[in-house]
Amino acid sequence: MSREDWQQQIDEFIDELNTVRRLSPHTLSSYRRDLEKFAQYCNSINIAHAELALSAHVRQWVAAQFRQGASGRSLQRGLSSLRSFYKYRTRKGSQHNPALGIAAPKSAKKLPKALDADSVGQLLNIDTDNWIGLRDCAILELFYSSGLRLSELVGINIHDIDWGDALLTVTGKGNKSRSLPIGRYAISALQAWLAVREQVTPADNALFIGNKGQRLGQRAIQLRLKKHSLVQGMNQNVNPHMLRHSFASHMLESSGDLRAVQELLGHANISTTQVYTHLDFQHLAKVYDAAHPRANRSKKSSK
Repeated sequence: MSREDWQQQIDEFIDELNTVRRLSPHTLSSYRRDLEKFAQYCNSINIAHAELALSAHVRQWVAAQFRQGASGRSLQRGLSSLRSFYKYRTRKGSQHNPALGIAAPKSAKKLPKALDADSVGQLLNIDTDNWIGLRDCAILELFYSSGLRLSELVGINIHDIDWGDALLTVTGKGNKSRSLPIGRYAISALQAWLAVREQVTPADNALFIGNKGQRLGQRAIQLRLKKHSLVQGMNQNVNPHMLRHSFASHMLESSGDLRAVQELLGHANISTTQVYTHLDFQHLAKVYDAAHPRANRSKKSSK
């Protein structure tokens, strides 16, 4: 059979998606691109017809794509296109679907970006000569001090702060509450903010409010953080998650206590916390040298 057999089969399938399911041109293009990639691979190994392709060929194609740098998401989409194509063919009388039961490799989780301590200090050195500056300073200090999620910070009310013990109670995912320590810089910034908060008549007990007295929303905080990262001459736009990750990274690098960081971040599973860890090799090597009884990695002349 010639190469046109694959092309004709793909054309018929795409035509049905267009006329019967009325999919968008963009979706049709994605289906066609995925199927033609598979057809090209099959032709390269002398598989000239859809009925001749086996599960082993699909696995080999997925592996080849993965080695060439295709992401797990891209491969999953390609397999989905193949399964749909062969499902269409079974409705036309075929009993063959070699893509069933084949999973794509998972993409490696991308580590969130973190700021080093100097960059955090640069970001937090903002102008506080008005109430907005004082509010924003308190927001940034609290973010970094306690490793908050954006939704947690937005939900804080004044009575959630225990000034005596310098603790903050927040409600995280799954409506679970946890208490977090507040650092002295954040305490000072919060006190300075609360001293001027009444200049704008608050609508409720929200800790952070806008110029109309309403609770400050997530989008507003994101934009304020972006603004300050630009004003402070940062070489990147800083978002709330970067401050949370910076908190986790700096805590872990200083303490090495993954369980404690897990509790502070409010993660149900420690595997989630591990995504936030990216200790550099030098730090790991120092810990190893200091802790392992048989490390002996100090410079010694070999015998």
